[in-house]
Amino acid sequence: MKKTHLILSRRQFVKGSMVVGAGALMPMPSCLGANEQVNLAVIGTGGMGGGHLKSLPRLDGVKVVAVSDPDLHRMDEKTQHLAQPVAKHQDFRRVLDDKDVDAVIIATPNHWHALVAIMACQAGKHVYVQKPVSHSIWEGRQMVNAARRHKRIVQAGTQHRSCPAVIEAARDIQSGMYGQVQWVHCSKLGSREPIGKSSAPLKVPAHIDYNLWAGPAPATPVMRQQFHYDWHWQWNYGDGELGNWGVHYIDDVRHLLGWRDVPETVQALGNRFRWDDDGQTPNVIMALYEHQQVKVVLDVRNLQDLSRRGGKKGAVYLGMRGGNHIQMEKGYIRISRGGGKAYDLNGKQTKQYVGDGGRAHEQNFIDAIRSGKASDLNCEIGEGHLSTVMCHQANVAFKLGHAVTQETAQADLRRHDDALNTFEDMGAQISGMGVDLKRNHFVMGPKITYDNATEHFTGKYGKEANALIKLTGRRGFEIPAVEA
Repeated sequence: MKKTHLILSRRQFVKGSMVVGAGALMPMPSCLGANEQVNLAVIGTGGMGGGHLKSLPRLDGVKVVAVSDPDLHRMDEKTQHLAQPVAKHQDFRRVLDDKDVDAVIIATPNHWHALVAIMACQAGKHVYVQKPVSHSIWEGRQMVNAARRHKRIVQAGTQHRSCPAVIEAARDIQSGMYGQVQWVHCSKLGSREPIGKSSAPLKVPAHIDYNLWAGPAPATPVMRQQFHYDWHWQWNYGDGELGNWGVHYIDDVRHLLGWRDVPETVQALGNRFRWDDDGQTPNVIMALYEHQQVKVVLDVRNLQDLSRRGGKKGAVYLGMRGGNHIQMEKGYIRISRGGGKAYDLNGKQTKQYVGDGGRAHEQNFIDAIRSGKASDLNCEIGEGHLSTVMCHQANVAFKLGHAVTQETAQADLRRHDDALNTFEDMGAQISGMGVDLKRNHFVMGPKITYDNATEHFTGKYGKEANALIKLTGRRGFEIPAVEA
């Protein structure tokens, strides 16, 4: 059998590169026991990593013993509040080399998630990886394979899986309480500001190891005004709002409907309207998925709505934070972060679902480490991978697109009322921002098909779509192919 392990060479470690080869794995116990202390390391100390550094010490029997970030200043800042000193490493590989670390929390930029997770599994660590779990479909599958091969507990950071409201609603929907699911509207509506336009590359501060920060992605000059966070809107590092926020509600759809796969077809359209900045990802995007007989409209927007807070009549509007509308034979459910309600076909409330947004998700990870059972996880990496695949499906479909007129898009979307209504509502919002849609067109991709068994696109546009399912890793930071 061909060995594809990624090992940690101390010589290469000092030189700052990574190599692929064969090596022995650190032996680890299958579980720690119900009362044993779990030692954690947080890799990446930005917004999400900083949040973990505040919440993890509150869990019983949990100790943060190490942190890592290529930005030395940010790492120092985010660890000041900790009651106990922790080891601080600019290079995360030192964390993986620490035998006292039982598990790692990965809160790096998206392009690093897969490689850190795979290396952590190979080093015998359990893993909690933030959303979206991967930066491409192929690398997400390698993460799943690494978890299986090395028998590690790997939790995806889509915390709604631990929300009581979503869990209860999923049970009711799948029991048939509301009849057959007819269609779904999934949305995240929330305005953002443009990230600015650079006239020259940003000079990376000396306290940031940019080579290490870039890792598998191209280490090209930084063309954005703010080094941190705004990478979300540049394709080399982020996946746009779909991967940043949309993945939560996409994961809810799969959870609520009990899917163990992803849709067979997807079509997407959108663009980056009004903003002339260094961002590349669309600030308005919608996708129409088809999963067996159920159609799902995904609606993600980052533009303000100057004319109204709600959508026009006929469009599904779920508030500025968004959420999911599940339409069924006997009624419908509207649910978002924190809870939701069920209604009959006349709009009368029939039930309330009370939730907390998934506050116990970290605890669920710790409990699974102690039990040694990946089946105890609320969002094991296999589920997190598939929900992230849906984000990648929509982004791939968008990237294959070309400019179309509103009339062309409307004609194409007439096959589903909610898709047409959503598109028209988007147009009204964009026009309300002063954008001339006769000159600034939507970009619309073709309807593409996807095979769950092979995790490849098929059909007429398969070749072009499959060229986007795997990214080329930078030399020295290649993501390995891992056999399950």
